[in-house]
Amino acid sequence: MATQQPATRPANPRFSSGPCAKPPAFDLSKLAGAPLGRSHRAAVGKDKLKAAIEGTREVLGIPADYRIGIVPASDTGAVEMALWNLLGERKVEMLAWESFGAGWVTDVVKQLKIDAEVKTADYGALPDLASVNPANDVVFTWNGTTSGVKVPNGDWIANDREGLTICDATSAAFAQDLPWDKLDVTTFSWQKVLGGEAAHGMLILSPRAVERLESYTPAWPLPKIFRLTKGGKLIEGIFTGATINTPSMLAVEDYLLALDWARSIGGFEGLKARADANAQAIHDFTDANDWIGNLAADPTTRSNTSVCLKFTDGRIQDGAAFAKAVAKRLETNGVALDVGAYRDAPAGLRIWCGGTVETSDIEAMLPWLAWAFEAEIAAQG
Repeated sequence: MATQQPATRPANPRFSSGPCAKPPAFDLSKLAGAPLGRSHRAAVGKDKLKAAIEGTREVLGIPADYRIGIVPASDTGAVEMALWNLLGERKVEMLAWESFGAGWVTDVVKQLKIDAEVKTADYGALPDLASVNPANDVVFTWNGTTSGVKVPNGDWIANDREGLTICDATSAAFAQDLPWDKLDVTTFSWQKVLGGEAAHGMLILSPRAVERLESYTPAWPLPKIFRLTKGGKLIEGIFTGATINTPSMLAVEDYLLALDWARSIGGFEGLKARADANAQAIHDFTDANDWIGNLAADPTTRSNTSVCLKFTDGRIQDGAAFAKAVAKRLETNGVALDVGAYRDAPAGLRIWCGGTVETSDIEAMLPWLAWAFEAEIAAQG
C-alpha cells in the first residue's frame, strides 16, 4: 500500500535539464533595461554584448588571453563552429559516453568524413581517458548531460600536448571546475547552469586554438555562419560583441541579469557550492534507498548538475514504462516537471541540480519521489 502524499511541495518544481530553472527571484520586469528595437550595432547594443563577454570571463575566471565569442545556435552552434573550422589538420580522437557526445562523433565521421579514432563507453561510465594521445586533437563533453557522468578532472590532458582539446562544457560551465590551461576550445549555452534563454552559444578559444585557425584552412567549404577567420586572420569582432548574426537583446539582458545574480552569491564558487549541495541531497537519498541508484557507476564521476537516476527494484516489470509513470505522477502533482530520462538514455529520471535550483526544493521533492515510486509499484500489481 502506497504511503500518503507528502505535505510539502517544492516552491519551484522546475527541474528540467534545459532550458533550466531561472535564477531565484527572477521577474520579467527586471529585463526592462533591454534595448529592444535598437540595433545590436549601436553603442548600447555593443556595450551590452561586451558586458556579456567580459562578465563571462570574470565569473568563470577565464584567462585574459582567451577569446570569448557569442555565436548562433546555442551550444550546438558553438561546437559545430569549432569542429568545422579546426579539425582535419591532424588525427582526431572522439570521446563519447552519452547521446550528445555520440552526436559529435556522427558529425565528424559522417559529415566531415574524418577518419577519427572513436572511443566510447556505455551510459554510466567513461572511456579510457588516459589512452588519449596528446599528439592528436580530442573532442569530448566535460559533463554528459544525458548520462550524469562527468570528467572528474583534467589530469589526463598533457600540458605539452600538440593537439587541441575541444570541450563541450554546456552542462558543466558555472558548476564544475574547468582547467582552462587544459582546454583549447570550450563551449556552453546560456540556458543551462545560469538558467538563461536559449539560442545563443559561447565559444571560448585559447591562444593555441587561435593559432590553429590562422595557420590552417580546412578542405571543406564553410558557410558564413561558421566562419571565424577572414584572409587568414581571426575575425576579432566576433570576440568583442560583433556577432555573426543578429542576437536577441532581450536574451542578452537576461544573461546579464543571471551574471549579476551569480556575482551576488559569490560568483563561480557560490554557484558550484549550490550545485554540489543540490546533488548531494539526491546522492544521500539514493544511498538511503535501495530501490534507486545513480547511473554514474563511479562516485567520482557523478554530475552535480544533470543527476541521472535508475530504478533498481526487482519488482519492476517494465523499466521504461515504470520510469515514465513515476515522472508523470510527479508532474501531475506539480512537484517535479520534466524529470524523465533523455529519450536515448537508459530508463530512469534526470533531475537538474544546477545553481539556480534551491536545495530546499530538491529536499521537498524527494519524499514525493519515494511516494510516486511506491504508488507505481502498487499500481503494477
